Amino acid sequence: MDHVNHFDTKATYWIMRAEYLVGFIACVVLMLLHFGDIRWWAAIVLFFSIDIIGYYPGAIAFRRARGGPIHKGYYIVYNTMHNWFAAAAICGLWVLLAGGPEWALLAIPLHLCADRGLLGNTLKPFVLAFEPEPLPAFEAFIAQVTGQQQFKPARRAEAEVPTA
Repeated sequence: MDHVNHFDTKATYWIMRAEYLVGFIACVVLMLLHFGDIRWWAAIVLFFSIDIIGYYPGAIAFRRARGGPIHKGYYIVYNTMHNWFAAAAICGLWVLLAGGPEWALLAIPLHLCADRGLLGNTLKPFVLAFEPEPLPAFEAFIAQVTGQQQFKPARRAEAEVPTA
């Protein structure tokens, strides 16, 4: 919402996704216009390396932990590989090592824009599960902020109710 209150409403979240969808469409159009100029093996490597390095190790660790906590290093690697600073650094290194810019580099912004625009993925905060899952406290907070009564607290089982 703002720099003090860090959350998005459904509307602001969808606007953010729409902005990334525009970037995704721009990348797709440019790749189609320059289809014959793209070194496709390089584009595929660049596109998939982001998840091979940044997502799959954490996802595997999360599944092995059966939804329990995993090492924060997985979050750091994910967030590093899925941000624009790393994207710029990878593109810069690629340009230096490959002898100049090339259309295959569009695979990197294509990936990031697809993640955020098509899939709705954002960077992963340490305090949340590696794989998204609803938090009842956040749902209650949103219901309070928006004035909606969509959240109903779960009832505790009778065995859990303390007796006097």
